[in-house]
Amino acid sequence: MKSKLRFEVQKQLTDESGTVRARAGRITIPHQSGIGVHEIETPTFMPVGTLGTVKGITTSELKTMRAQVILGNTYHLYLRPGHKRIEALGGLHRFMNWDGPILTDSGGFQVFSLAGLNKIDDEGVTFQSHLDGSRHRFTPELSMEIQKSLGSNFVMAFDQCPPYSATRDEVLAAMRRTRVWAERGLRAPLRDYQMRLGIIQGGVHEDLRKISAQELCGLETEGTGFDAFAIGGLSIGEPPELMQKLAAISAPLLPADRPKYLMGVGRPQDLVECVSAGVDLFDCVMPTRNARNGQLFTSQGRINIKNARYIDDASPLDPHCRCDTCQHYSRAYLRHLFVCGEILSARLNTLHNLHFYLDLMRQMRSAIIENRFDEWKKSFYTQWNANQNESSFPEHSTSLGPRADSSDSGGIDG
Repeated sequence: MKSKLRFEVQKQLTDESGTVRARAGRITIPHQSGIGVHEIETPTFMPVGTLGTVKGITTSELKTMRAQVILGNTYHLYLRPGHKRIEALGGLHRFMNWDGPILTDSGGFQVFSLAGLNKIDDEGVTFQSHLDGSRHRFTPELSMEIQKSLGSNFVMAFDQCPPYSATRDEVLAAMRRTRVWAERGLRAPLRDYQMRLGIIQGGVHEDLRKISAQELCGLETEGTGFDAFAIGGLSIGEPPELMQKLAAISAPLLPADRPKYLMGVGRPQDLVECVSAGVDLFDCVMPTRNARNGQLFTSQGRINIKNARYIDDASPLDPHCRCDTCQHYSRAYLRHLFVCGEILSARLNTLHNLHFYLDLMRQMRSAIIENRFDEWKKSFYTQWNANQNESSFPEHSTSLGPRADSSDSGGIDG
């Protein structure tokens, strides 16, 4: 299959055994207008905008902080305002005033997170809306139809994500179903500019992940295959060390000439470790969700802004950060806004956290290209670990891990 997606590896690092580690690249895809292309520099982080908005942030602000790709969600946009309505209004790009690339989640993760409201069979998933209890049915074909209507640039295959507690037999069944659903999805037509991403599953079982990768990478239906691949089924409650290990095992299983996307992983140290393993693309609700809850990420570690120690602190949140929040507001002011429940608190906190994540990825990209990644990584951990004891937040804020958000029933948020 000849893909319209081009991926140039500009620099890659290897270990003593010759295994590829961190890499910097450039993705080129057709522009949705039919004129020109989008270029995406990797590694990069993709802010999550479940409902057609990255919560509290305008698209102009996203452009200012140099976000390259943002996410929308098939499940949520299907329920409201409806994919056909968005299509009639000019597609998701026009609807939300974003001219850059958009990746849409297939709805598969919502199948997992709404386990109490759904019934899965080989043909698809029947579920109740978390909004009004109405019954709906998703199939691989409908997921593709919705994403085609939305007009996203990156379209995810419909998959089944088994829970961390699943038995090996349950994981195997989900993996086989994911493979069949992927093949069915490939038969569904999309727009000429839309790129398809397959998702490998396999739970915590290394051998199953290898099988899943082999099957999906070799899958082609009537001349149509996947343009890129994602590592799914991680960051759903397993220990961080296990997640990092499985990501490092999974990344080399995917084609070296295609982008590699690790879904829903987003602690800063996880990004560092998984970039080290050769992953190119990331998304997570953690910077936006935690910002609303008062946890801020800085070059000196995490800060819980509601702590009393900041009540008279006139210093900037992060002296090394160039975001608008850090340039114009003190820690004392940010604490005041948070404890008073002011709307501006969520906005300023979110602006900073997203800037931190995006800048972290740019720092890693530069370090890779300049062949100083190991030095950069050591420096990052020295600073990051200096202030970790002051935060009262757990490493995984929910039982589902960083992909879940208790403030948004039914799955990931923005």
